[in-house]
Amino acid sequence: MNLSTTYLGLKLAHPLMPGASPLATDLDTVRRLEDAGAAAIVMHSLFEEQIAMEQAEDLAHVDAHAESFAEATSYFPRPEAYRLGPDDYLALIAKVKAAVKVPVIASLNGVTKGGWLSYARQMQQAGADALELNVYHVPTDPAVTAEQVEGTAVEMVQEIKKNITIPVAVKLAPFYSSLPHFARGLEAAGADGLVLFNRFYQPDIDVEQLEARRTLPYSTSAELNLRLRWLAILSGRLRPSLAVSGGVHTTTDVVKAVMAGAHAVQLVSAVLQQGTMHLRRLREELSQWLEKHEYESLGQMRGSMNLVKSPNPTAYERANYIQVLQGWKA
Repeated sequence: MNLSTTYLGLKLAHPLMPGASPLATDLDTVRRLEDAGAAAIVMHSLFEEQIAMEQAEDLAHVDAHAESFAEATSYFPRPEAYRLGPDDYLALIAKVKAAVKVPVIASLNGVTKGGWLSYARQMQQAGADALELNVYHVPTDPAVTAEQVEGTAVEMVQEIKKNITIPVAVKLAPFYSSLPHFARGLEAAGADGLVLFNRFYQPDIDVEQLEARRTLPYSTSAELNLRLRWLAILSGRLRPSLAVSGGVHTTTDVVKAVMAGAHAVQLVSAVLQQGTMHLRRLREELSQWLEKHEYESLGQMRGSMNLVKSPNPTAYERANYIQVLQGWKA
């Protein structure tokens, strides 16, 4: 069965790959991921705040200027708390690239324009085949408009694309007032792909200690529906590749994602819970599913359930919403 796909211009044997996570920090794990059949290796993120800290230390000691950049650096972990510093991250790219034959996708995570974006070029020089720009942003200032938030992200992509030749995917959150319009702006800025979506850190409240509690549980297949909705809406309407991230655990999840329009399927929680060989099992089961349902290739199935064929997707979405609410019975 032909499971091949093209993601970010990269020819892949199939769409399954680990998403950005600590999985890629260990070379033995990276090799096991390749042995399990990972189509590509997506590295964990290098954060804007890490780079800002290092740049500040080049000028003076962080302790002497702890509040001089990034709006209260004291809120962020100290440099030693990060898994790898910027230089170590670049070195790891080179090591991972040398250890595997599949494409290596580096990851930058930040929300502002600035010198930290120059690390995209250094990642390319270190051997990365592509870059994932993770725009993890939770606007909390009422004075900041949606246009400003989206405009900054578009300008970040433009800046990166001016300085590197490898493809760039943008990893987004679902919380934009008009995601299709924003996606079109990212496309115009040069984005080669979109990753849907970030899993947001949602703190709990400890009512006894009166403090916020950090929590990020594993995903479940229930989270996939949100991603399927937007994959189906965007698929066939944009040039950039589409990847799904979050909520993919089973073969059925993979099939749904591809039917909605995904070119790549990223897994983290499922691999952390079930081990690297889960990638191989999913690949084998995906091939069996396609054969059983008389598909000749993965490409034949891709986008078969998107909304391109709908003459009015907005009305389609609205009608489904009304029917679900009106059809409910106690």
